[in-house]
Amino acid sequence: MLEPERAAGGVLYRPGANGVREICLVHRPRYDDWSLPKGTFKPDEPALAAAIREVAEETGSPGLPEFGLPEVAYRLPDGRPKTVRFWLMRAGGDGPVQDTAEVDATAWLPLPEAAERLTYPDERTLLALVAGLPPITSVTAFVRHAHAGERKTWSGPDALRPVSAKGRRQSEQVAERLATFRPQRLVAATPLRCSQTLQPLAAATRLPIVVDNAFAEPEDAAGLPARLAAARNRLAELRSTERVVVCSQGKVMPPLLALLNADDDAEPYTTRKGDGWLLTWSGERLLGMSPW
Repeated sequence: MLEPERAAGGVLYRPGANGVREICLVHRPRYDDWSLPKGTFKPDEPALAAAIREVAEETGSPGLPEFGLPEVAYRLPDGRPKTVRFWLMRAGGDGPVQDTAEVDATAWLPLPEAAERLTYPDERTLLALVAGLPPITSVTAFVRHAHAGERKTWSGPDALRPVSAKGRRQSEQVAERLATFRPQRLVAATPLRCSQTLQPLAAATRLPIVVDNAFAEPEDAAGLPARLAAARNRLAELRSTERVVVCSQGKVMPPLLALLNADDDAEPYTTRKGDGWLLTWSGERLLGMSPW
């Protein structure tokens, strides 16, 4: 079996003249093609982090991730399968191309013109999907707290159980992934480990962490339905802020995500500690949820 190659990239856009959305394409002299910015993962690099890095390197613009797009899959000339995971990103600035060995030109084009210039049909399909999206009004990065050891080995109140050494490393990774998301609010469930998970991000963004019991696990299972209702209502309130990070717990996140997505099965939403999801909203409508 040939080892598959994994890559990530973005559909990077900015508001153009008269409100027309412009898409950034890159020209790669090695292939003499016009494509969406993308590139392969570094060792142990998460997909979203790779996508943000590659977009910045190839376009000079930091991309603010807003929506998870479908993967593009194809075979390389040597027969290896390759998958590229894409996100829709809004341009968060402008600067020179960093990876000049890979990219020698960029072009900002209205979406129909960008689709026409793209070399690869699979990438045109992504632009067709983007063209059909309603305006994105807010994005929530929903995070499960970092590793905090074993509950049975902690003698104090569980709400005060701190993150472990592994958890501190995961918290730093959360900050690395989400600092470029440029959050405007940080919200954590009441257990200490949830606030500690966001502390490196708070230091990087100089934002306070607001503690909110709505995202904490209830003391017993009978209280879960009421807690999920409270969490859903709180997320609705937080939609008034464009970019929010919320840190919650493992018994709340899967059923809450299932509830938001009108899904009876919470299993697909099980999330590893230190990982999370992007929730994309257009007003009150949830456009999608994508793991990062």
